[in-house]
Amino acid sequence: MPRLPLSLALAAALGVAGIGSAAAQQHIDKVNGSITAEAGQTYGDLETVNGGIRIEAGARTQNAQTVNGGIKVAERAQTGDLGTVNGGIRAERSVQIDGGVETVNGEVFVDRGGRIKDGINTVNGAIGLVDTDVGKGIETVNGDITVGVRSHVHGGIKVEKPTSNWMPISIGKRRPPRIIVGPDAIVDGPLVFEREVKLYVHKTAKIGPVTGATAVPYEGERAPLE
Repeated sequence: MPRLPLSLALAAALGVAGIGSAAAQQHIDKVNGSITAEAGQTYGDLETVNGGIRIEAGARTQNAQTVNGGIKVAERAQTGDLGTVNGGIRAERSVQIDGGVETVNGEVFVDRGGRIKDGINTVNGAIGLVDTDVGKGIETVNGDITVGVRSHVHGGIKVEKPTSNWMPISIGKRRPPRIIVGPDAIVDGPLVFEREVKLYVHKTAKIGPVTGATAVPYEGERAPLE
């Protein structure tokens, strides 16, 4: 599960984060404070511990990582890996991600025309795609997954069995994750579920073999509520 933001958190704890000579190479590295990559500009890595990251329209960056904050990527931006521990990641239309997307406690959403070279991993966060191409698989523990209209996931889907380390605090019985494969969507590779889920697959979608769940077919724009 998420690796990049956790390594950043460790670096912060050891006191190695800071702005030094990296700034001359367009890298931005902070402990406290948000980061903005301005529209149309080119940057190296963007790293902060306590703050969000905003990548404006048409900007180009390498990896963007934070611990306590969200990441927002505007239309037509190009990035490397995107990672956060406590925060969501949202990519607007036609964003190109030359790497993977990872969160621990936060949602991931990628809008139309998105391209992700690697995969998407969350622990306690939902994943939503619209007309997006994912080069590898999707993995989560407690999050819902929506592979929306005309999206293509090349590496399958896996929902891992929760452990005590990854269980969110809640009162009462927690509902199983909802996994939706929408109209004209494609999931290549296996769909593996190590815990109870509700799996809905549109009649126009194409999926690989399913283990650990029974697919419920549906028609129309939206999957059944339950």
